[in-house]
Amino acid sequence: MSTQDLLIEIGTEELPPKALSFLSHALEELIKNSLKSAGLHSKSVKRFATPRRLALLVTELDVAQKDKQIKRIGPALSAAFETNGEATPAALGFARSCGVEVNQLGKTKKEGVEKLSFLSSEKGSETKDLIPDIVTQAMNKLPVPKRMRWGESREEFVRPVHWIIILFGNKVLNLSAYGVCSSNKTFGHRFHHNFEIPIDDAADYENRLEVTGHVIPNFEKRKELIRTLLREEGVKANATTIIDEELLEEVSSLIEYPVALTGNFDPEFLEVPAEALILAMKSHQKCFYLVDANNKLLPKFVAISNIISKDPAQVIKGNERVIRPRLADARFFFEKDKESTLASRMEPLGAIVFQDKLGSVFDKSKRVASLAKEIAIELDAEEALCERAALLSKCDLITNMVGEFADLQGLMGAYYARNDGEPIEVCEALHEQYLPRFAGDKLPESTTGAILAIADKLDTMVGLFGIGQPPTGSKDPFALRRSAIGILRILVERELDLNIMKAISASISAHGDTDFQVDTDELVFDFLLERFRAWYQESGISSGVFQSVFVIKPQRPLDFYHRIQAVNSFNKLSEAVALSAANKRVSNLLSKQERVSESGICNVDLLVEPSEKVLYEAIQDKILEVAPMFEEGNYTAGLQSLSTLKQAVDVFFDNVLVMHEDERIRANRLALLQELRALFLRTADISYLHSN
Repeated sequence: MSTQDLLIEIGTEELPPKALSFLSHALEELIKNSLKSAGLHSKSVKRFATPRRLALLVTELDVAQKDKQIKRIGPALSAAFETNGEATPAALGFARSCGVEVNQLGKTKKEGVEKLSFLSSEKGSETKDLIPDIVTQAMNKLPVPKRMRWGESREEFVRPVHWIIILFGNKVLNLSAYGVCSSNKTFGHRFHHNFEIPIDDAADYENRLEVTGHVIPNFEKRKELIRTLLREEGVKANATTIIDEELLEEVSSLIEYPVALTGNFDPEFLEVPAEALILAMKSHQKCFYLVDANNKLLPKFVAISNIISKDPAQVIKGNERVIRPRLADARFFFEKDKESTLASRMEPLGAIVFQDKLGSVFDKSKRVASLAKEIAIELDAEEALCERAALLSKCDLITNMVGEFADLQGLMGAYYARNDGEPIEVCEALHEQYLPRFAGDKLPESTTGAILAIADKLDTMVGLFGIGQPPTGSKDPFALRRSAIGILRILVERELDLNIMKAISASISAHGDTDFQVDTDELVFDFLLERFRAWYQESGISSGVFQSVFVIKPQRPLDFYHRIQAVNSFNKLSEAVALSAANKRVSNLLSKQERVSESGICNVDLLVEPSEKVLYEAIQDKILEVAPMFEEGNYTAGLQSLSTLKQAVDVFFDNVLVMHEDERIRANRLALLQELRALFLRTADISYLHSN
């Protein structure tokens, strides 16, 4: 079948930069899926996206659908013909519906019954007739949060549409939508070539826009060009341009033809925290910053312009003139904030509601301080420092700087605390309290910071579960799942052996008279442990290994982690399958018995068979051998040692009837198996390893 290239371009007013890449991908998927549903095949689909256009180039697209063979099934032969061979009304009606005579019908077998059938061919539609509707539907289905209208039209799109290209081969396909008719004409750069550019060949689209229109339509190509320009500007300044990927994405969505220009600002602004200056340059001016060989901020910035200026110096001066007041604001906020101590801002937090049923931010700070102190006592940390850091932790929320730059909360608290002469550990903790903020983010480095981060996250979690507002399947406004993973990561990766159930109870107590659900502690505890499930799935650890530890419900996450590692290692041993099956068998036997023996302890005098005596001796030896291992939390060595019980266990089940007719012997053998199972339960319930 012959093929043609298809070019689709939607020209608009400036599209929202943070949504450009998303819209481009969405348009590609919508068109690809529609073509696939229509049975039209192509070689490739290439996306293009600039602030003023969304476009696709579909190469070697079928010019028509393949003809379809349609098979219709009619009545069974027994119902289609009389005994004399005459066609029945059923056969005549089926033939008439197919537009043929009865003798032109065929026969086929379906579900063992021979029936009349008719095979016809349906000619496939030409692609040129299908494309306009496919494009219209794609534009209507674009996932745009808020559409807009313009002019007198009732049609809505993400931005006003100015032109549409639908070019199949060298033929323009007709489409009238959003007040414009399709053509083969695009437009170049708004300032450098804001004129019509005819596209006679779809394959020449990208080159024509670049050479004639001063537009780089390929988003990724434009993005990488900007990256290169930024690096080159850094080299020219004998510095390094720091490329923020999120900002690079946004700038690439604002520019059609990038030009990099380096400007300067007054070095006196460097007295302001670098993070505040960087955020001001990034959020307000979309500029990139430069650092020296020591990673120290330089009084320079790189702006990406959308214009090739005849006088770049004037453009640079314009950028410098605009950026100065932004930096001046940051300096003013910083100096003004330092006039008051962080501690003096503590009580005003009482006017800020944290959550209706959980009180103010000041109330939360006091609860977190109480909890942080309890955690510090258990972890043998400086409780006074943890308590102080918690009380000051939210004070920067009412500073001018955080009011202007919300992303600086915590960080500015650290700067102001240092200015107030607070202990270094407290200052560091204020900076680290929100860590980790996302998957893979760094953890608090200071012990005080780690404890504050745990206490802050746990207080929110306990409070919301307590008042009956846990996360639902789709809603998690307080990011409790992320907080839970954060708590677990801090405890495991920082090797902090905290009893999390004890901390949960302390948090509930800190909430005082708040009316909580009765089972809040269990709900929060289970929620935390469940976060381990996803963690270990990503690590390639089987659900059986996870479940074997989860059912034990260790109250110390670090201990939970060590048990998982031990069971995962044990599960790779050749003895694991047999011992897991044996534990499953023992578990089933014990679950059906009301009691095992009078004392619950195996009586050596009631051991009759040699095999049960051997198992008894092996168990007694292992009890002594592994006890110190488990006491030290060395579960891997403990399970490794217990793996040698396999032979004794196998021989026992081969030669010994557990459910003996003598009740005393039966109960004693069950007690022996209970001792065996109890040994493994010191680490995990390994019966889950191969339960499926």
